[in-house]
Amino acid sequence: MSTGYSKRCISESEEVVAAMKIQQVSAKTGLSIHTLRYYEQTGLVTPIARAPNGHRDYTDDDVYRILFVTHLRTAGMPIADIRRYVEIAQQDSSTVLERLHLLEAHQASIEQKIGGLRQHLGVISRKIDHYRETHKNQFRHRKANP
Repeated sequence: MSTGYSKRCISESEEVVAAMKIQQVSAKTGLSIHTLRYYEQTGLVTPIARAPNGHRDYTDDDVYRILFVTHLRTAGMPIADIRRYVEIAQQDSSTVLERLHLLEAHQASIEQKIGGLRQHLGVISRKIDHYRETHKNQFRHRKANP
């Protein structure tokens, strides 16, 4: 059964080791312990296995799923969409098309935001050029008229 997550989705700098405790996962992912627990409680990640003492026992796959969810959150995917993705990713390959559509929709949303940001950047860049030119002209004027 495919989990819908792939180690290829995660950068090499995010390598992990097996059987980590929550403190280790927190250090590895940069997420707080509270956030890791929140992700599990709200269904953003699948339930984490527990050791006999009741402590969470994270596997490599758990950490990869957490990192993927973190990428989705950082990229602005709504929590409801992430929760839906996690839910269907636990099912068999019959949900691949729905997973694909969720990710494609979010990709389109990101691309639209990038387009808007490029427009804003263009406006700001033109204003910066204007001020640089104004400053350069003021400097020339002062130098010519001491």
